[in-house]
Amino acid sequence: MLRIVSLNLNGIRSATTKGVWPWLATQAADVLAVQELKAQHADLDPTMRAPEALGGLPGHFHFAQKKGYSGVGLYARKAPSRIVTGFGVEEFDNEGRYVEADFKGLSVISLYLPSGSSAPERQEAKFRFLDAFMPHLAALRASGREIVICGDWNIAHQEIDLKNWKGNLKNSGFLPEERAWMTTLLREAGWVDVYRTLHPEATEDCYTWWSNRGQARAKNVGWRIDYQIATPGIAARARSAHVFKEQRFSDHAPLIVDYDVDIA
Repeated sequence: MLRIVSLNLNGIRSATTKGVWPWLATQAADVLAVQELKAQHADLDPTMRAPEALGGLPGHFHFAQKKGYSGVGLYARKAPSRIVTGFGVEEFDNEGRYVEADFKGLSVISLYLPSGSSAPERQEAKFRFLDAFMPHLAALRASGREIVICGDWNIAHQEIDLKNWKGNLKNSGFLPEERAWMTTLLREAGWVDVYRTLHPEATEDCYTWWSNRGQARAKNVGWRIDYQIATPGIAARARSAHVFKEQRFSDHAPLIVDYDVDIA
């Protein structure tokens, strides 16, 4: 069984102070995909670089050029045969949003899509990202490899994916154009939303992110914006998926999926 954990850390140093590594040691994870490092390599201590909870092998990172911003990482119990950072679009590769680890027959990707909520300019950047990333997704599918893309996609796809959907129809993360892009991804481009396939009707249990305002987490006024999106072959071998909410390491919660496969 292969356990893949995805988590937006909202700062790797912050999540470390909140106990993410001791928790991970209890999870028997094989791969950990993290987003929003908000750090550079020099900022990482030995545990952040090579956590014993994943066998002590060094992680693989894609840092943003801007300090304290974005960044993604991947850790695995087995050494990958190849690491790819960035997907070939300079604007977004400079922001540290993509790292891919290739194993025998399987690739795992940590992905962090832009958020468009801070300003109209950032929403335009998000749309540019979506336009640029779909061809890359097509190339990944055409490779014939089994692939799991873990990350913060910053889009809630359906009404059941967030608590207050009526109030967010005009807000970034639930815009019609963003939702249509996700529909194309899942219905036409051949990718599978692993959690939703296993839990087609889940509502409150599915949320992975909560605003820090208005006691949103205490009231479970959340959004499902963290996904494991997979090629059909490995998606069909997913046996369980759940969101871990018992401890808080970030404004996001870990998404944990078990697949009936082994990586070599």
